[in-house]
Amino acid sequence: MSEHPTLPPVRLRADAELARDALAAPLLAQAVRLARWAGPETRVDAGGELVDEQLPEAAEVLGLADDEDGETWAGDAWRLAVDTGLVAVEDGEAEDLPGRAEPGENLALVTGGSPQDVLGLWLDGFDAVFADAVAPVLDDLDALVGEDGEIDIEALDWDPEAEAEFLEGVLGNLYLLTVSEGGAGEGPVPLPALAASMVVPDDLGEPTDDVLEQVSDAMMRLDEQFRLLEPIGLVAYQPVDEALMAEEGEEPAPPVDDEDVSRYGMVRLTPLGLYGIRARMLEAGVDAPAVGDLTDKGADVLLDGIAGYPPAAAREETAAWLAGRDALGAARELLHAARGADAGSPLRRLHCQQTLSLLGAEAEPAVREVLDDAELGGLARVWLAERGAADVPAPPESMIFWLAIDTIAAQLDSDGDLEELQELIEGLTGRHSGFFEAAWRVEHPATAEVLEAMGRLHRDKTSAKEARKAAFKARSRSGSSGA
Repeated sequence: MSEHPTLPPVRLRADAELARDALAAPLLAQAVRLARWAGPETRVDAGGELVDEQLPEAAEVLGLADDEDGETWAGDAWRLAVDTGLVAVEDGEAEDLPGRAEPGENLALVTGGSPQDVLGLWLDGFDAVFADAVAPVLDDLDALVGEDGEIDIEALDWDPEAEAEFLEGVLGNLYLLTVSEGGAGEGPVPLPALAASMVVPDDLGEPTDDVLEQVSDAMMRLDEQFRLLEPIGLVAYQPVDEALMAEEGEEPAPPVDDEDVSRYGMVRLTPLGLYGIRARMLEAGVDAPAVGDLTDKGADVLLDGIAGYPPAAAREETAAWLAGRDALGAARELLHAARGADAGSPLRRLHCQQTLSLLGAEAEPAVREVLDDAELGGLARVWLAERGAADVPAPPESMIFWLAIDTIAAQLDSDGDLEELQELIEGLTGRHSGFFEAAWRVEHPATAEVLEAMGRLHRDKTSAKEARKAAFKARSRSGSSGA
């Protein structure tokens, strides 16, 4: 029926909490320390990198003087500091002279900026690390250097757009697995499963040796990339077991039993990682909602926006929307937004009813105002009856059947539990003798569609046949009236 957001809504932590996480990310924290260390005596080359003579001191500043990879880590942190504006680099006066470096303007944001400023700084860092992660792996640098001393890019067999698209896809799949109900949630995802999600076709039966080799190659590339992405705080990563690689040969094959799966690498997005990937998706124009996005919007935007939300997220969003609003005014706004005969209106009314269920007696005057409304009168009676209200008028028969059609249409559009929908359908037909004879006459835009669905879903063959006949009559009636 109506179109829903592509992705389920994500629950993000507060900006202040995410900003603290960003500043605690090892690579950014090291970049900040080096930015504070930078001064008149700090020398850099033409590319802004620390000259070799400065690396030991930089490693010592980071407490990595005794680490065999300390200077490498210091170089990485310095590059991030330059890329994010934590350090400002001034070229040397001549080509053969080193340049100078000093703290950049963005360093002040670390202590004096807002949480949003800090997160903006971290996103710049994430972009820089992402670019490093999709850069070519230069295993044999000498073989790639031409006679002119420059690296022969064409000899790398490297497609930067394809590499970036692949990693974006992997991170997108990891995001979806994290935010989907029944998905990984806060738990880790096995690296083979993530690699397979990008390589193995959906309609493939038994994977071929060639496909398995592609999965293995993808795993090894992802292993390198996640090792780079972890220090910026995007993921928590358990690398592929090196002992396993030695056992298997040069490359690991996908595991064949669950006991070994963790040895092939496990990865999960951190709360900061969820924020970062969503930010990239939004920048790319992807519809990636977050719980709380609709809090300051009107009721019409709220009811349309939560159309594709899972039940728990929808309830959380509507509860946040109601918080701080006048109950009576909110109820009137919701009921007004629930009206309509468009394809999405049944689901809007269902969400309106569910949102109204969170309100108390203060909302009763607004609900009573719509008792005679053809679209909202049934909904209003249900709300009042559930609260044991007095003087609830009995609904006319036409309203009972209209509400039944509307409710089933909403359930069909919500992609809810099939068994629950079957029980709803069979309960309605069981309570009302001659249901289908009355239902096909209901003046509701979804009548024929609902009756066809009832014919598919009803487990009693006789009732299913009656539903299909009723659907035919409804279509014939609407066709003749349209003519």
